[in-house]
Amino acid sequence: MTTHTESEIVSQPDCWRRAVAETPRDALPRPGERVAVIGCGTSWFVAQSYAVLRERAGQGETDAFAASEFPVGRPYDRVLALTRSGTTTEVLDALAVLRERGVRTSAVTASPGTPVVTAADEIVMLDFADERSVVQTRFATTQLALLRAHLGEDLSGAIADAERALAVPLPEITLSAEQFTFLGRDWSYGLALEAALKMREACRAWTESYPAMEYRHGPISIAGPNRVTWVLGEGAKGLRAEVEATGGAFLNSLLDPMAELVLVQRVAVARALAQGLNPDEPLNLTRSVILPS
Repeated sequence: MTTHTESEIVSQPDCWRRAVAETPRDALPRPGERVAVIGCGTSWFVAQSYAVLRERAGQGETDAFAASEFPVGRPYDRVLALTRSGTTTEVLDALAVLRERGVRTSAVTASPGTPVVTAADEIVMLDFADERSVVQTRFATTQLALLRAHLGEDLSGAIADAERALAVPLPEITLSAEQFTFLGRDWSYGLALEAALKMREACRAWTESYPAMEYRHGPISIAGPNRVTWVLGEGAKGLRAEVEATGGAFLNSLLDPMAELVLVQRVAVARALAQGLNPDEPLNLTRSVILPS
C-alpha cells in the first residue's frame, strides 16, 4: 500500500509546474522592499533559502526568522509568512502584532478558510499542494518553486532534475547508514536543514546539518564508516577526500538542490517503512502546532 507521503513526493514536479504557471505578481514581495520572512519548522527553512535567493537577485534586503523569534519592532516594508496549515500559533501571533503596527503582510498557505487568510493582507493559496501526511514534502518545495519563479528564475531545469530524482535508484549506503550530515552553501543551506529535519521526522534518523564550509570546523569529527555526508548543491573544495579518508560516504550530485531534497525525502520514507514506521504520522508530531491561549 502506497503511503500519502510517497504519493505526495511523486507529485512534486507537477506541483512545481503549476506553481510556476500560476505565480502571482502582486501578493508577494516587490523589488526594493525590505522584507522579513517568517515560518515554523520546514517553512522557516524555506524562508532562509528564499531570503538568500531574493537578496542575490538584487530585489532587496531580506531576513528570515522562526516566527516565535521575529523581532516585531524592527522596521520592514513587508513581512511574508509561510504556513501550510494556516493555523500555527506563532505565525498568527506575529501577524496580529504586525497588523496593529500597520506593517504590510503576505502569506503563502495551502489551507483555505483558516485564520491566516484573514490575518494577512494578501494571500497566495497553494491548496493544490496541500498534503494529507503530517510530514511536509510537496508543499515545502512547491512554495519555494513559486518564490524562485517570482524572482525570475527558470525552473525547467529544476523540474527535470526532480523527475530524475524520482527515477534513480536510492544510494545503497543511505538505506543502512547510522548517521547523516547534510551540508549546503548559500541558499541550499536552508535545504540542508530541511533534509535533516525530514529524516528525523519520517524515520527518526540521527541527522545533523551545517553550512558546507563550516563542516571542517568541528562537525567532521562525526564522519566515519557507515556514516554519510550529503551535500545539497555546491560543496566545499577538497571536502570529499577529507570525508572519504575517515571511511565515511560522501554524496554530492549535479541535481538542483531542491531536486536533491526530493531524493532525501525518498530515502526518509524508505527507511521509515523498513523500520515499520508510518511516515504519514510521525511520532510526537501533528499537522499544526496550536498553542493554548
